[in-house]
Amino acid sequence: MSMFQIFNVAGSAVSAQSQRLNVVASNLANADTVAGPDGSAYKARQVVFQTELMGAQGDAGAAGVRVSTVSEDPTVGRRVHDPKHPGADVEGYVTYSNVNAVEEMVNMISASRSYQNNIEVMNTAKTLLQKTLQLGQS
Repeated sequence: MSMFQIFNVAGSAVSAQSQRLNVVASNLANADTVAGPDGSAYKARQVVFQTELMGAQGDAGAAGVRVSTVSEDPTVGRRVHDPKHPGADVEGYVTYSNVNAVEEMVNMISASRSYQNNIEVMNTAKTLLQKTLQLGQS
């Protein structure tokens, strides 16, 4: 594997984790929302990753990562009996989103650390390449 492929692999991971962080932010922003005008509440979304080969087809190069899909969590959101709420159904229940804020915070920390680790990999590879160039100048 070429030193330059490290940037491709780590860059793909940074991009994927960035998308994951955006989805987590959207989930957290909609954690306490109720059913919208169409009658359905916000559904939590999860990012699904897929391995992606980097480089030429015949090359036995490295594998990166990409976001293959962003799927919705099919579980039903919590229902609270509040007949005076403007979003209540005919039975007096208000349906909230199925976003679990604690799980989303853990997901956010995980994505953030993965993002930071991949940035660190790229910085380390850059430093190694700079040291190699400096050795060639001596």
